Amino acid sequence: MESNKLIENNGYMNLSNFSAEKEFLNEMAGLDSEFERIKIPTGGSTIFELPSENPDEPDTVKEFFAVILYHHPLYVFYNTKFNGSNTPPNCMSLDGITGFGTPGGNCITCCNNKFGSGENGSKACKNKHQIYLLKENEILPLILTLPTSSNKEFSRYIKRLLSKGKKSDTVVTKFALKKAVNKCGISYSQVQFSTERELNNKEISLIKNYSEQIKIYAQNKISHQFESKHEVPKL
Repeated sequence: MESNKLIENNGYMNLSNFSAEKEFLNEMAGLDSEFERIKIPTGGSTIFELPSENPDEPDTVKEFFAVILYHHPLYVFYNTKFNGSNTPPNCMSLDGITGFGTPGGNCITCCNNKFGSGENGSKACKNKHQIYLLKENEILPLILTLPTSSNKEFSRYIKRLLSKGKKSDTVVTKFALKKAVNKCGISYSQVQFSTERELNNKEISLIKNYSEQIKIYAQNKISHQFESKHEVPKL
């Protein structure tokens, strides 16, 4: 009884009086409405960088817990070697089917989406995945962009949930990092996923409603960037 009461009072119950369309969009009118991002370090570090009140001093954690509100493919292609800047890619796809930019078009038949087109036998087009997350006791989502090397782990996790009749927005997921080494001897950070707990019925109802709001928000924002600028959005 005590633990259930604690979950209802904290957990995700604070969403009961919140509307992304009303509160968030109205308050952010004329301001940067992009959600903040969680950073995955390079070089095999096992520490996440989460946004904090001081943008110059992010919170560093080995693990965190959140509900997956929405996720989608994120294919990005640079015609020159990526230098880590915030320069938009030359081509991007948000569904893994159609690319926008140059070369654009059908991702399945694109030569940049074939193994061997990039360095060390990889794809020149990086098949990433973008996840919108909501931590407990918070209102606004965070964005986590999975590198290509973490796609297989995420796919396995989603399939494990589905095999048990669950979806990613009905459980609290634990996110952690593992150091791995590729066949060229380069260390990298691989995201690990596991279920921390199931949401209660009240939380599920609130999360389902909020997930739909975030999905519409994300799709509209992306479509607007494509239509108004005729270019791919910045990452």
